[in-house]
Amino acid sequence: MAEARGAWGIDIGQAGLKAIKLRVSEDGEKVRAVAFDYIQHPKILSQPDAIPAELIKQSVETFLGRNKIGRDLIGISVPGQTSLAKFIKLPPVEPSKVPEIVRYEAKQQIPFDLNEVIWDFQSLGGGVEESGFMLDAEVGLFAMKRDLVYEAMRPLTDQKAEIELVQVAPLALYNYLSYDVLKYRLDSGKEPPDAEDYYIVLDMGADNTTLMVSNGRNLWIRNVPIGGNHFTRALTREMKLTFAKAEHLKCNATRAPDPKAVFQAMRPVFNDYVTEIQRSIGYFGSVNRSAKIKQVIGVGNGFKMAGLQKFLQQNLQYEVIKLHDFKGVTGDSVLSDPLFIDNAMTFAVPYGLALQTLKQTRIRTTLLPPEIVTQRVIRRKKPWAVGMSAGLLLAMGLSTFASARVLSSVSEEKWKPGHDAVAALTSTVSSNTSSYEAQKAAHEANKVAIDELTAPLQKREVWLELLKTINDCLPRDEGDAKDETDPTKKRQLHIESLTHKKVEDVGAWFTALTAEGTGLKEVFHLDDQETGPTGLGYIVTLTGHHFYNTNEDFRKNGRSFIENTLRENLRQWTLNASSGDPTPVGQLGISHPVVVFATDTPYLYDPNARPGIPGAGGMGMYGMGGGAMGAGGMGMGGEYDPGNMGMEGMPGGGNYEGGNYDPAGAGMYGGAGGRGPAKKLDPLEGIEEDKDETQMITMTNFVVQFAWVPVQESDRQPNPPTAEGAGDGADTPATDPAADGS
Repeated sequence: MAEARGAWGIDIGQAGLKAIKLRVSEDGEKVRAVAFDYIQHPKILSQPDAIPAELIKQSVETFLGRNKIGRDLIGISVPGQTSLAKFIKLPPVEPSKVPEIVRYEAKQQIPFDLNEVIWDFQSLGGGVEESGFMLDAEVGLFAMKRDLVYEAMRPLTDQKAEIELVQVAPLALYNYLSYDVLKYRLDSGKEPPDAEDYYIVLDMGADNTTLMVSNGRNLWIRNVPIGGNHFTRALTREMKLTFAKAEHLKCNATRAPDPKAVFQAMRPVFNDYVTEIQRSIGYFGSVNRSAKIKQVIGVGNGFKMAGLQKFLQQNLQYEVIKLHDFKGVTGDSVLSDPLFIDNAMTFAVPYGLALQTLKQTRIRTTLLPPEIVTQRVIRRKKPWAVGMSAGLLLAMGLSTFASARVLSSVSEEKWKPGHDAVAALTSTVSSNTSSYEAQKAAHEANKVAIDELTAPLQKREVWLELLKTINDCLPRDEGDAKDETDPTKKRQLHIESLTHKKVEDVGAWFTALTAEGTGLKEVFHLDDQETGPTGLGYIVTLTGHHFYNTNEDFRKNGRSFIENTLRENLRQWTLNASSGDPTPVGQLGISHPVVVFATDTPYLYDPNARPGIPGAGGMGMYGMGGGAMGAGGMGMGGEYDPGNMGMEGMPGGGNYEGGNYDPAGAGMYGGAGGRGPAKKLDPLEGIEEDKDETQMITMTNFVVQFAWVPVQESDRQPNPPTAEGAGDGADTPATDPAADGS
């Protein structure tokens, strides 16, 4: 009997190439390890003088030279930090509609054109079917840019090796956990139980740590940007060593002349590492309140660092163990090899890859490019196609030979019934063709009518994109700044209202604002002052305020903070909050953002008082008018005068003075009304008793407008942002799933 095909799981990391070959055992209970290889790169890929492409090529050539691949299947991993993993709770939906819903979610969640990425999905937890609907279904969505997938495959494909599976490393860790630790077997025919006990797998690499949490059914993944190289760099910095010497000292810390000095130099990195792990576990617990962490499993050679296991166990208060053997696999020739035992912690990912390649795991997604799959199917069917063609040619040859022998017996009278039948058939075909063309024309007309009826539904996505883009353009506090309680140091814009006005030509708005005498031309960005927008669209107005003030010249800083963050992001680009990748705002049709109004107002701040709700000001067609219903009254908005392009506006009411009234129509925008304080305190009452708590700060009220000529997604042209329009990175949205939005 022919031997079953084996499967290689190959993981190419920063330090080296790890590979293990598995084959399904005869009893079907366990898989059997039949070969392995561990090849260290001459240098760590992230070292300053390393050339990763050449080092990887050298390791792959060594691997293929030492191991006979033959007909074996190959599965490779791609790093989790270069891929996208999203877990989505679906609404009640018919099972047949799940792929359609997931594709819609993919368009929303993946910050690239779907043609530029390779993506796949899989149902995970939940999914109970009742009355024809799937309830509480959770779907895992996994994606990676197409060019990065091909780059990961290139070292093997250049050596003529065929790859069967491309999988993100965190899912390979899930395969190891479910098969080897939880002992879930695919051939049991049962889904893993929805248990409350969860396991954490920490895979410490050179530059990053993959944190994977699962109970065998549900799955959660996060990338922690701290790895073994961070400890090495701490030693190079504190002990003035080269990278290579620091790496050797880190791996042999307990045998160093002064171990205490070594650990003291690395202690800040230890603290940062455990803080990131605690933060990730805390966020997971906040969204999975019934989950209980049972055990933490450390994998990767970085976890061999002396003292790391004990340090994590003391600070996390969970049992922390190291991977030291594989329970779901047999094969003494591999498992008892000293080289394998010494590096067993690095084989969790290759082990999980080989298991999935053998179809022994629950996960079935792959990022292998579909065009490669199609080419292989065609290639496998070519021999059958050639054989069928040869048979057809042979049959035609025999038929022709037989017909030639009876050619002399052919006569018109003998073939007349056949000719008549052909004529009748031709007439039938012609009649059916005419009927088909008529039905086809009616079908095309129905398609046009359907498109007209569904056109309004297509526009809904554009409005959602507008709101999402505006939210992504708002500045946000990063890192420790999110814990700041002083309102004057929080980099936040508080948006009170968003309104829009549909106009026949947005250019009229630009002309009105930049006309002589308005004084507003200069508030546009220099590149926007000469040429305005055109076309049917909307004038969108944002009103709000902020307290941010770190500059002594506050009047300048209060306005420039808005211009350097919200205005500049609306001009050029925004960061997608789910991935941190830039998306050009201009693709949506947004242009010419301008701060038409910005003024500072005294504000009595009491950190112990509950803030009042600022009132909403009146709104002119283009300019802003009106007051705020705080402590003052309601101002009146301006009106647009198409005759002289002017705008008349009454000054707003409220505590503080609003804008100017221009009866001649020379003014371009109405006045902005005042704002009542968040907590109204009489000057003679309440201040004395609260003087130790209250303070007078400055609130900057602002009005931002921009033109919007909506562009449907199918009509957008690629327009990547330039460095000039990249804005201030500190003011872009946070990309961390645990970060607070504004």
